[in-house]
Amino acid sequence: MADERHYSRAHIYVEGYVQGVGFRYFVVREAGRLNITGWVRNLYDGRVEIVAEGEEDDIDSFIGVVRRGPPAARVDDVKVEKVSIDRPEHNRFNIEYSGF
Repeated sequence: MADERHYSRAHIYVEGYVQGVGFRYFVVREAGRLNITGWVRNLYDGRVEIVAEGEEDDIDSFIGVVRRGPPAARVDDVKVEKVSIDRPEHNRFNIEYSGF
């Protein structure tokens, strides 16, 4: 029987003390470690937005890492919308700049 992979996309919003503390760079590093593709960006209202794609188990692990955050951050709330996908649309994980 062939090894069938199950992919997910998670759209994540992180609230708390998450800007100016290396949160986006932490997310990029952890995404690379877990073979996650997508992007992360700061929002004007102080939140961080993440779109993450990868194998379902890796996405679940990634969400757990995001909930903890880096040592300098304080994560107060994480909202996640997760859906199954056929395959990831992104080839790598990037920091997107908000331009505000």
